[in-house]
Order: sequence, then C-alpha cells, then structure tokens
Amino acid sequence: MKKKEKFIKIYDLSVSSVLLNFVNTELLPGTNISKNRFWKGLSDTLHNLSSKNKKLLETREKIQKSIDSFHLERKGKKFNFNEYKNYLKKINYLKKTGPNFKIQTKNVDKEISNICGPQLVCPVSNARFLLNAANARWVSLYDSLYGSNIIPETKGALKGKTYNPIRGKMVIDYARDLLDKYIPLKNKSWKNLDKVPNIKNGFLNIELKNKKQLVGYKKNKTKLSSLLFKNNNLHIDILFDHNEKLEINNPEGNQDPLKIHDVILESAISTICDHEDSVAAVDAEDKVIGYRNWLKLMKGNLSSKFLKKGKIIVRKLNPDREYKSIKNKKIKLHGRSLLLNRNVGHLMTNHAILLKDGSECPEGILDAFITSTACLHDFSRKGNSRTNSIYIVKPKMHGPEECEFTNLIFEKVEKVLNLKRNQILCGIMDEERRTSVNLKECIRVLKKRVFFVNTGFLDRTGDEIHTSMENGPMVLKGDMKSTKWIKAYENNNVDVGLMTGFSGKAQIGKGMWAMPDLLKEMMDQKISHPLSGANCAWVPSPTAASLHALHYHEVDVFSLHKKLKKRKSANLDHLITIPIESNPKWTKMIIEKELKNNCQGILGYVVRWIDQSVGCSKVPDINGVGLMEDRATCRISSQLIANWLHHGVCSKKQVLEIMKKMAKIVDIQNLKDHGMKDQDPYQPMAPTFEKSVAFKAACDLVFHGKYQPSGYTEPLLHFNRLIKKSVRV
Repeated sequence: MKKKEKFIKIYDLSVSSVLLNFVNTELLPGTNISKNRFWKGLSDTLHNLSSKNKKLLETREKIQKSIDSFHLERKGKKFNFNEYKNYLKKINYLKKTGPNFKIQTKNVDKEISNICGPQLVCPVSNARFLLNAANARWVSLYDSLYGSNIIPETKGALKGKTYNPIRGKMVIDYARDLLDKYIPLKNKSWKNLDKVPNIKNGFLNIELKNKKQLVGYKKNKTKLSSLLFKNNNLHIDILFDHNEKLEINNPEGNQDPLKIHDVILESAISTICDHEDSVAAVDAEDKVIGYRNWLKLMKGNLSSKFLKKGKIIVRKLNPDREYKSIKNKKIKLHGRSLLLNRNVGHLMTNHAILLKDGSECPEGILDAFITSTACLHDFSRKGNSRTNSIYIVKPKMHGPEECEFTNLIFEKVEKVLNLKRNQILCGIMDEERRTSVNLKECIRVLKKRVFFVNTGFLDRTGDEIHTSMENGPMVLKGDMKSTKWIKAYENNNVDVGLMTGFSGKAQIGKGMWAMPDLLKEMMDQKISHPLSGANCAWVPSPTAASLHALHYHEVDVFSLHKKLKKRKSANLDHLITIPIESNPKWTKMIIEKELKNNCQGILGYVVRWIDQSVGCSKVPDINGVGLMEDRATCRISSQLIANWLHHGVCSKKQVLEIMKKMAKIVDIQNLKDHGMKDQDPYQPMAPTFEKSVAFKAACDLVFHGKYQPSGYTEPLLHFNRLIKKSVRV
C-alpha cells in the first residue's frame, strides 16, 4: 500500500510535504523570491482565481448542452447549416470578429522569430529523453540516414549489427547530393572533391555559388576540421577527419576520399518540455519529478546515467558551439534547442495542494507558478533564453475568455516573481473547436505575449467529435483528414497567424508525425508543413528532427509567407462543417476493422499509462507499426467509438468482445517489447479482465466517453491511475 500523503498548512493552503520540500529546498534557493512571498502569492492567486477557473469550465458544459439540445430538437429533420451557424452565434460560441491588429510581443529569441525548423515534444518526466531533445539542436545526418528507412535495405545495404560499408557508401552519396543541393559549389560537385578544403588568408580554396553561405570554420592545429555553412538560416556543419576514423560508425577507417567524418545538421530549433499530454502525473510525487527535471534544465545541471553495451553513460546538456569566422572573429552558436514549457490546461485539479475549503488546486495555475520560478535560475546564465523570456505553451483553451484567463494567471505570476509585464510569453494550442473558430479573437487577448500558435489536429479531432456527438455518426478516423473542416482548420491557423503579424516575430506551427520508424514516409509527406506556411512543425525524435530540417532547407518559409498573405482566407463555413456520415453504408467488416484499430490504440496506450505511468510511447498498432500514442490520440479513438455506440453503429456487447480480443494482442505485444524492460513488470489484462484497473479504465473511456468533459481522457485516466498507485497491485 502507498503511504498516506503528509500535508502541511501554509497561508490557507494544505501543501503536500513532497511539493513543499521541493519548492523550499530546491526551487527557491538561488532566486530573490522568499518562501513567504512565494507561498502567499500562490495562495492568494489560487483562492482568487479558482472560482473563475470553475466558472469557465461550467461555461464549457453549458455551451455543450446547448449544442446537444439543438441537434436533439432537430433529430430526423434535414440539417439546416445556416440555422446551425446562426445558433452558434446566438449562444456566443461564434464571436464577432473585431478590427485587424498586429501582435506586440517583445523580447523573443531568434529561435522563435527568425529560424524555421523542427520542434520536438518531450515528456518532462524523463530526464534522458529531455537531454536527448535539448541536445537535438545539432544532430548527425550520417547517423540519421544510416539508422532510418531513408536508405533502403536493398542491394546488400542491410543495417545489421555491425557497420555495413555498402550502406555507408549510400549514406555518403545521399549526403553529397544534399550538399550539392543546399551548399552548391560554383564549378564542381561535392561528389568530385577528393581533398579536404582549406582556408588561407581568409579565403576558402573551393568556390561556392553563394559565398555568403560560408559562416565559419574550425582548425585542428593547421588542418581544417570543420566548415560551417548556412542555408535558409539553418546551419550545416561538415566535419573532416584526417585520421581516417570515419563516417561516424565505421570501425575500419574512412571510406570517403574527402575524409568527411560527419555532416551535422542544425535540427530541433525548439523543444516543448511537456507537463501535459505526454506524461502521467497524477499527484505531488509525479508532479515534482517533472518540476525537478525542468528546474535542472534551467540551472543547466540536468544529467542522466544509463547502461549501454555494458558501460555506464552519463548524458549532460551540450555546451555552446564555437567557431571562427573568415575574418578570424569568434562565433558562438547555441548548443541546445530553445526549451519551451507546456503547462496543463484549465480542466484538471491536483491534490498536491488543497485550498482552504478542502478542494484541489487548479493544476494549470500551479504549473504556471512552479515552471516560471524555475526560469529565474536561467536569467543570469542565459543557457536557454538569451532575452530572459519565459515560454509557456498553453493547451486546450476554449475560446477568447479562456485565453484571457491565461493572461490573468500570467499577470499574477509576474507580479509575485517581480517579473516585467508580459515577460511570460504564451503559446496557443489551436486544438479546440471554440478556439479554432475564434482564433483571431483568441490571439487578440494575448497579443502582447503570444509567441506561437500551433494546430493540434489530434485533440482538435477529438473535440470535433464530442461537440457534435448528437448530430450523427462520425466518418471513419482515417477519413477525417480529407474532410472540409480539417482543411479549413489547417489553413485558417496560417491565415490568421499571418494576418496578425506572426511572420518574423512568432511561430506558426503544425502537428506531430506519429510514426517514428517510418521516416522515408515522413520525408515524402511532412514537407507539406513548411509548404503550408508553418515555420515549425512537431517531430517525435532527434532523428526525425534532423531529417525534417531538410524540408526547411528546401522551402524558404518566410518568402512563402509573402505569397500566402495574398491568398483567400479559409472558409469559416467549412471550418464548422460537421464530419458526419449522413447515410453510413459500412459493411460489418469495415465496422469491425475500425473498432479493432481504435480499441487496440486505446488499450495499448492506457495499460502503459495506468500500470507503468508512461504518458507517451511508441505503441504497436494492429499491424505491428509503432505509433506515437498520447492522450490526444486516445481522445480521438475513445470519442469515435462512443459516438458510434450512441448512434447504434455498433453495440456495447460487440465493443466489449473486441476490447477483450485486442487486450490479449496488446498483452503479447507488450511482453515482447524491449522498450518495456525499464518499467515495472508487465501485468497482462487477459484473462482476468475484471482485476485489471487498466482494462476497466480503457472500457470506461469508451462506454462513458459521451459524458466526459469535452471528451477528455484525463479525468478517468487520473482517477484509475490513483487507484493503481494506492494499491500497488
């Protein structure tokens, strides 16, 4: 049994001793904020704003009931779109759009304003993953190509357990093609060079088509060891090896006549350190793990020890990178990704702190205080933000009023921490329907602190299903991407961002590539993100970041913005078009396949969340393809099945039978998964389904999905994880 949590009274708060000790002994020392100032400020803010937070959530439910009533009253009648649109205006769901404006955000780091490139999302609870993500600012192209399916395993080019020179040659050739494309020479090809270039008297002895691309270099005594180039504001670092030790993994010496050891790409320009969808944090113990990791990132002393090939490896944050310019001046480049912090949304509360009436504190307010305070440690060292800005990504806000509430929270935090007004900058996750349709007004209320707006199409799809639950059965999950609303949604995000002055000042982002092993497919498809006008897009790994960075070498996004500003804005009518299958003619086979796929995803994710406290992981689908699953993907799957159950497309008995079948498959997959070896021993759900807390939670998400607030998974997941932790079964 888990020990009973100890609470300590301080300024009308009952604070978990775990959290209190962390704040008093780790977080505050080294800042100018006293314990009394912090705890009084937090107590006052929580007690002043918790009722406002609660009212905003009640408004969500009120609006949802109104929309449900609208559809129920017209059940069986032909859908009248204009009537629906006018009703949304009447209930204040659709806001009146105000006059044009430009955002006024100041002190933004160049990683946000001037550099287009990949953005990683990483669970804040895992120190090793965090370090990998932070250090993914600079990633080996050779490693990324060699280990991925970009290079086919044909014609003897198998990866194998040892270095394969055939595959190595294909990597070298691929890299040369890229150098010719993005750093072209004037009269030669990188393929034909057979000697290491040199710099004498301020001149490179090979001529570039664009001399300005050469930024700097390094020398090992008299020999050139590195050439640093820039294309579309992204750096490419070519490393030369005179000792013939090669291409990063080759134990037999350099097979490259030019003696290029590696090509290092500037890759993950920014990273979201996530307290939300990718973690399973349900109490003070869990929250402090994430808070401590974030604090150490801001102090610059986060490290992780792990065993690899029988050796203990210690991973730390990379230092800045230093070069010399052609004019022999020192150049220093940021060695790490710019770290952003995603707090939780407005929905959840946490019993890490209890208010004077005994209620749990709003978790989003707690996150804002703790994560912002941690950033104070970075202000003097400037290891992260060079402008002393604090970057908080705020998810799952519903409309302008909730954005305004976020602004109010940040104002309170700034006052307590003696920060400047608008020093805490806000990233808006455009992932709820009421935010999408009012995006311009959401940005307006945050115009002095917004640094980012990002489409979260996974959560957005979940909200789309839940909002229109009563209208009819939704289309197949795979068909959602070709519907009118999602195309309008993705375009609207860019249109509004450009209209309000984001280009060259803030990020316009796009969502995650969810298949981390299928990187050739990513390279074929994800170029659509920079082509859409996105100056950042999410990737699941450092390898994916380095490869996606090539898309930003291909597309000059800022030049593209000038063209996109002239296009016709996305159609609002399309944005609120409901993706129902008005006359479903699905066969039993199609229905069963859809149910199996969704049940598989839910179970694969939930069993790790509940039993192992893994908030995000690569979960095999029904075909064995590893998919990145988090609460957003779980939200879609559970809401779709809940919708089909509600409209009689399937039965509860049918779904339960499929859940049991898929649980057996998930059990087999997890028992074979080497990635689970670092977790607690896996406990199968089958055949004793009634004893499995995880199986019960997965079923609850489906069978009670219609009644979950906005279709969110958090309430049920948190409830069942706490049960699991309390009994430790």
